[in-house]
Amino acid sequence: MSKKIAIILVNWNSFGYTNDCIDSLKEISFKDYDIIVIDNGSKDGSGKALKETHPNIILIESDKNIGFTGGNNLGLNYSINHHYTYSLLLNNDTFVEKDFLSILIDYMDEHPEAGAIQPKIFFNHNRKIIWNGGSYFNKFFGYTYSKGYLREEKKIDTTIKEVDWITGCAFFVRNSVLQQTGLLASNLFIYAEDGDLSLRIHQLGYKLIYHPASIIYHIAGMSNRNKTKGKEGYLNPVVHYLNERNKIWFLKKYTPFYFIPTAFIFNFFYSLSIMLYFVVRLRFQKLKAVIKAIRDGITGNIEYD
Repeated sequence: MSKKIAIILVNWNSFGYTNDCIDSLKEISFKDYDIIVIDNGSKDGSGKALKETHPNIILIESDKNIGFTGGNNLGLNYSINHHYTYSLLLNNDTFVEKDFLSILIDYMDEHPEAGAIQPKIFFNHNRKIIWNGGSYFNKFFGYTYSKGYLREEKKIDTTIKEVDWITGCAFFVRNSVLQQTGLLASNLFIYAEDGDLSLRIHQLGYKLIYHPASIIYHIAGMSNRNKTKGKEGYLNPVVHYLNERNKIWFLKKYTPFYFIPTAFIFNFFYSLSIMLYFVVRLRFQKLKAVIKAIRDGITGNIEYD
């Protein structure tokens, strides 16, 4: 008989981060869960090493890197097919408080109108600074953002509230809802996939909830930063490509027609400023990546399996 919760971690050449995350999860008060680790085509043997270190985890191996979306979808399919009640997508570079999961479960059990929920997330390097205090979508200007980012906690951050979308860093969702919406959009690969799934859940009439009593800590950015600074900086140009392309796909799908002019103007000048910055800094690979992203964003769309 399946346990109640499937906690899904995607690992890609990162034994240390995933191992520390699993160790943190082993200390939580709620015990009716399984940890499902998706090894996303790692070349360093970290998937098998994690299974040897933590024999009780469920290891699913992909022979190639299929992204945040593809990796998590493997875990979500396993969770749904094995009849778990809830799934939690959790970044592998996180640490958790002992009661974080029980708080989320209690709320969801008591509020059937809630389709998905997230904890409050602090940076791990400074656990007083907020990484995500609830996420929103400004349709007028066409951008998504998180409340409280890079500042210390205020009273507003301590209130349970409805939000526009749930961050993929800690996305707790009913499997019964996923069976209606479908899973993450695989062709997004990474970025905007959490907002897209959130809005599909909301379109079905479910609420999306931020719960500040549930707390985790996020290292943040470890998967998309190079260890050393090169001519193009720390971030790989692919990061800028996926961010820009996926943003356009997201806006094309979810911007109301009456906000298209303002959203277009805002994002036109925002993208232009980024490209000018890359020109000034002589980061031409990133410039090419953004130009290609804009082209592919205009010509393509979010697709679902």
